[in-house]
Amino acid sequence: MADPARDTLPLPDYDHLPIGGLESRIRSLDVEQVEELLVYERSHAHRVPVTELLTTRLEQLKSGAEPSSGDPGALRPEQGRGHKGSPVTPATSPQPFGPPPHGTPDQRGKPKGDRA
Repeated sequence: MADPARDTLPLPDYDHLPIGGLESRIRSLDVEQVEELLVYERSHAHRVPVTELLTTRLEQLKSGAEPSSGDPGALRPEQGRGHKGSPVTPATSPQPFGPPPHGTPDQRGKPKGDRA
């Protein structure tokens, strides 16, 4: 069941943001927006590190800090483009090389005296 309060938050997908991403995104918010997130957090997940982060930012703003530039809706790495497999192709794979000097199960190693 969707929470209507979630749709009006100043940060899209707030519930899914990792704390590191949240820390950088709240810098662009003003006092009212941070207060709104704090009220929402306390009434929902009540994650202690997040409430501490929001409380600290709120104190900074009330002490005269200005919101910095930034886009709270900017592309988020946690959304990602989805992992679509390895970027390695035959064209980008390394050239084959000889076995190590100690050998492999199917090729015996060279004795130390025979190395060139």
